[in-house]
Amino acid sequence: MISIWFFIGVSLLVNGLLILGAGLYEQSHPPAHPVVLFSLHASTWWGAILSLVGLIYCVVYRPGKKSAH
Repeated sequence: MISIWFFIGVSLLVNGLLILGAGLYEQSHPPAHPVVLFSLHASTWWGAILSLVGLIYCVVYRPGKKSAH
């Protein structure tokens, strides 16, 4: 039986990688009229955090791992 948390981890990882990719693209191609807090690079940080959390969930709840979860 596969844990639902594994699929949540996959979802977080995929969305995090997409947001991280968009943030990195945005840094290399800045908009003509950036928003006020553009210098904080929120999409890059948020994408990295989501990817990390998703990766942790995928490793902890991976299928075939024998655990008490």
